[in-house]
Amino acid sequence: MKMFVKMLVVMSVLIGIGTLGYKPAVTYWQERNRVRWETAAIIRGDVTRYVNSTGSVRPVQSVSVGSVVSGPIEALNVDFNDEVKKGDVLATIDPRLFKADVARDEATLATRQAERERIEAELVQANKSYQRGRKLYAKSEGFLSETEMDALVFELQSLEAQLKVAEAMIQQAEASLENSRANLNYCEITAPVDGVIIDRKIDPGQTLAASFQTPELFIVAPDLREKVHVFASVDEADIGLVQKAQAESRPVTFTVDAHPDELFAGEIEQIRVSSVANQNVVTYPVVIATGNPDLKLLPGMTASISFEVDSISGVPKLPNAALRFFPADVDLVRPSDRHLIDGSLWKSTDGRSDDPAQLPAAEKAAKRKARSKRHVWVDDGRWLRAVEIETGLSESGFTELKSGDLSVGALLVTGEQVKK
Repeated sequence: MKMFVKMLVVMSVLIGIGTLGYKPAVTYWQERNRVRWETAAIIRGDVTRYVNSTGSVRPVQSVSVGSVVSGPIEALNVDFNDEVKKGDVLATIDPRLFKADVARDEATLATRQAERERIEAELVQANKSYQRGRKLYAKSEGFLSETEMDALVFELQSLEAQLKVAEAMIQQAEASLENSRANLNYCEITAPVDGVIIDRKIDPGQTLAASFQTPELFIVAPDLREKVHVFASVDEADIGLVQKAQAESRPVTFTVDAHPDELFAGEIEQIRVSSVANQNVVTYPVVIATGNPDLKLLPGMTASISFEVDSISGVPKLPNAALRFFPADVDLVRPSDRHLIDGSLWKSTDGRSDDPAQLPAAEKAAKRKARSKRHVWVDDGRWLRAVEIETGLSESGFTELKSGDLSVGALLVTGEQVKK
């Protein structure tokens, strides 16, 4: 009997201990196996929105220098990257043939001028003979016949006509001489502007043939140290933002691969209305102007460009990782929020298509406005709780929090912790 009582007491004690320890054990086990979440806090700061694009560096102006005359290159005075002044001789074409043309035309002109002098002398003589004939004819009717008098008149008129022809021949010879002298001057190829030689397309000894078209010998970039252009291609979806940025004189920054650690600044100089379509993608050329005092920006360099299109200061902003997070398991979400992820919210659309191509313009516009209505998730102990918010400007790491039941310092779920 005593043994039975003892066993009963021991069993009662064990049952009591088990009853008292069950709830803490279950709580401990649930806590140990509960999913842990990565979180990030809402902070206060500035948000700046950018439109990114790529482009290429080009000189503001490229002047092509050619040759009017043909012949072998006798001297080449400049090379790539040389800085030249207006009027500097860049190259010289062998001038011997053109000097011979000048000498020939000078001799022709001298011959024409001598011919004119001869005709002028004969004209003076013929005029005197005519005057004497008139006096003799008037003094005695039979001294000179009418035929002899007509011969004097016709000789005078013939010499006057020959003098006009001689004057025309002199003008023709002068024009030929001027043409030959111009061709001789063209043997010296000079710089039309101050600038930098960015391309040279001839070598010493090369023979130019300018019979059919003017060959391009050099390309001179004027004011390359003063200013260069960066041509960017901006997608049609972003060109409106870039137009707004130009109206507000917002800055543009870019980098080039040659100087990856240096940030260059510029301004929007022009947005061209001529669109470019490539594989159904429409872009617009945007011209950015920037200084180049150290010649670090060379023509042809590829630039990675960021247009500042909007900014706001001192606002709550949340990490973009929190906007991208979406619970994968509906059992981890509190029951009142499960409709956001279990598909029931989309089933309530009365079978209407969500394909943007199938929607009327008004609904498309309404959907675009509704994009700022989002949900983020907070750790509410056992469950994840959804919080509806309205977003504003977005940048690379953060997005403006315009409204919502959240404050600065609140922790938002960004992902599930990896168990170690």
